[in-house]
Amino acid sequence: MKQITDILNLKEGEGDREKTLETVKKNISFKGANLWILACAIIVASIGLNVNSTAVIIGAMLISPLMGPIVGAGFALGIYDFSLLKKSLRNLLNATVVSLIVSTLYFYLSPFKDVQSELLARTSPNIYDILIAFFGGVVGVIAVTRSEKGNPIPGVAIATALMPPLCTAGYGLATAQWAFFLGAFYLYCINCVFIGIATFLIIKYLNYPAVKQIDEKHQKRVKYTIAFLITAMLAPSSYLAYSLYREQQFKKNVNIFIENEFSNKGYTVVYKKTDFNRHNKKLELAFLSKRFSPAEIMNIKNKLSHNKYLSGTNLHIRQDSTDRFNDLKGDILNQIKSSENEMNIKDVKIIQLEKELAKNKFDNRQILKEIRTLFPNVNSLSIAKNSLINYKDSTTTITAVIYDGPKSLTKDENDKLTKWLNERLSVKDAILFKKQ
Repeated sequence: MKQITDILNLKEGEGDREKTLETVKKNISFKGANLWILACAIIVASIGLNVNSTAVIIGAMLISPLMGPIVGAGFALGIYDFSLLKKSLRNLLNATVVSLIVSTLYFYLSPFKDVQSELLARTSPNIYDILIAFFGGVVGVIAVTRSEKGNPIPGVAIATALMPPLCTAGYGLATAQWAFFLGAFYLYCINCVFIGIATFLIIKYLNYPAVKQIDEKHQKRVKYTIAFLITAMLAPSSYLAYSLYREQQFKKNVNIFIENEFSNKGYTVVYKKTDFNRHNKKLELAFLSKRFSPAEIMNIKNKLSHNKYLSGTNLHIRQDSTDRFNDLKGDILNQIKSSENEMNIKDVKIIQLEKELAKNKFDNRQILKEIRTLFPNVNSLSIAKNSLINYKDSTTTITAVIYDGPKSLTKDENDKLTKWLNERLSVKDAILFKKQ
């Protein structure tokens, strides 16, 4: 038992507590060099998000001093130092405001405002972000309290990722995309809160002595105030963690439902959208070729309502009920079958079918109508075969598809639409372009 205790002992290798606390207090301040470093780190991170460069974003996280006031707040809670807590929170607020202003200004002036995957990754926090923030904070504060700091600090800066969410929030403000701002700022708050909580727990575990106040009455009042602040931090964070867990479970069960009811039956899902809300859960689907009758849709909804994990979810299946091209093809084939004894008529019908299929193969208007049932943001479309000739006189043919809309499709939407086009046009070389 003693061997296990020795192995898990955090106090071994601990540095001088007064020096540690002094270092923490120095890292709280945001003025002079720290402020310049913060502003430059914000610009570097914003550029990395703008050009979708992971390496540049990591570099910005390494030079960011944002961890200082968060660790300071956790220390202050652990040792009941109310003045240090106020100073830490004030500096964290100042750093947050400066970061938002700088990133918003950058993205407002930047000519490149397309949504990149690195930006999208910071708009939908989940339960794993909470775990990363908490355990990253644990590693960070353990490293801070060591006599030999070692290598964990840079890793913590990268893992907890305070800088990219703030820059993404600035992007949301600059482009008036409030969902981006709220999602990214939400992630930033998660990181701040759970790093602070991790710091508080480790400081209490290491039994750092409480700061003595002038009198016992004032000291007790400070303890009650800090206890209230701890509760105020833990309560919403716990609720947040539980809500994110429920959302992840909802998405997991939706995927299982789709797998059992559609994928296993050979129906290809080309569009899926979920909206998790406590009082109004939604699932929206569209399929590559399968068309459901009203009776089939009602049967699927009944199955969904009887699923104990998805009960109360509203299901909407997108499908174009006026598919003229498919109806025309079906009608001609039916006419051919009914005229089997009239060979000349059959030949004529086959020729008619071939001509109609060839004519409609690149019917931009009809294909646009079908695409808009899956991707409502696509407003216009042009499809054409193109030949690419290189300097060696070799020729490559591609099917170029140019679309226009209020915003670019995401990478996932782009891949799904390309796959759909290849199936719909019976080609393998469809390439999607956004009209400039």
